[in-house]
Amino acid sequence: MTVLYHAPLSPFCRKVRLTLSEKRLDTDLQEERYWEKSPEFLRRNPAGKVPVLKIDNLTLSESQAICEYLDEVYPNPRLMPSDPRDRVEVRRLCAWFDDSFYHEVTLKILGERVNKKLTGAGYPDSRMVKDGVSRIKYHLDYMAHLLDHRRWLAGDVMTLADFAAAAQLSSLDYTSDVDWNRSAVVKDWYAKIKSRPAFRSLLADQVVGFLPPPHYSDLDF
Repeated sequence: MTVLYHAPLSPFCRKVRLTLSEKRLDTDLQEERYWEKSPEFLRRNPAGKVPVLKIDNLTLSESQAICEYLDEVYPNPRLMPSDPRDRVEVRRLCAWFDDSFYHEVTLKILGERVNKKLTGAGYPDSRMVKDGVSRIKYHLDYMAHLLDHRRWLAGDVMTLADFAAAAQLSSLDYTSDVDWNRSAVVKDWYAKIKSRPAFRSLLADQVVGFLPPPHYSDLDF
């Protein structure tokens, strides 16, 4: 039995969910109030973070480690290239979105607008939100630069790098914080990945107290 302990708008959980769905692995999704740090959850992951994936007697944490494990054990379809040169580019871009994009953009916007309300941590810091809204422009422009020369972010085929990016952007799109008019090529890329069956469960997500904009689930946005 496969169980994913997750938070709906966590981009790291979304990256794992996309990987599981793309590989058509039946998974029981268990929403976890990770900030409460229950003893039961801390036994699963002492770091107190989601996602946590449990496959029978095996418990995995950290989204990149989980996704690479899944790609090795369930290789159809491949999300990590076989060529080491291509593989290192995928890992570089995953790190870009998991680290730089997340800390410069997602954490500042969702962390303030959504997470603080969900966890009862106070009111949003408007300066942090404003900084995140400003910084996303650079990242969208960098994605446009990549997509001007490639079919997908890391090359000619879809990889885990595309899921890492789509996970961040879909979380922000839930709160209407992505300017899709900034780059036609980025919007086309997102429309392409958004239309995949693996994306369906993400588009059905509902977070109490936060309604997504109408275009969030619209494939022809």
